[in-house]
Amino acid sequence: MLKIAATGFILCLLSTAGFAQVPTSGNIFFGYSYMSADLVSGDRTSLNGWNGSLEGKVLPLLGVVADFSGHYGSQGLSFPVVCPVGILPPCFATASADISEHNFLFGPRLSFSVGKFRPFAHVLIGAGHISESVSGVSNSDTSFAYALGGGLDYHLVRLVSWRVQADALQTRFFSSTQSNFRLSTGLAIHF
Repeated sequence: MLKIAATGFILCLLSTAGFAQVPTSGNIFFGYSYMSADLVSGDRTSLNGWNGSLEGKVLPLLGVVADFSGHYGSQGLSFPVVCPVGILPPCFATASADISEHNFLFGPRLSFSVGKFRPFAHVLIGAGHISESVSGVSNSDTSFAYALGGGLDYHLVRLVSWRVQADALQTRFFSSTQSNFRLSTGLAIHF
């Protein structure tokens, strides 16, 4: 009889612990995002776009985040060409590349509340995808990506906060490493 009672008690504890892991609170964020991208070594490009995330709390200070972003813009390129007669080398031609980059990141986020403020820090890993188009010729690549960063939510009204978030975002497109900076801001709806 004691074994049955002990087994029942352990099953109740485990089911309670398992239920505690299901997120019962969290937030949804969507807003504007700016990225200083390191697409060509030594030459940074400014890209504008959006950033959105969904966070589910698994413990009071710990959440699990799914973060998605898209950034768009163009970058001027110059490349060597044969110089016309009478012009001394080096000669370069220029073109503009249209760029779109999307990142899909997941990971843990630590946060706590202090009055109207809620600072947070996260480590996110996932994938990035880039598409470039120069004079109708397209090129794309998908790579591993990760972001280290954090931010601050400022409570505006019940369940609504204004978020500012900054991340060091690294990708590895076309067999080289890009160290990017992403700054996002917008509304976070808490549930």
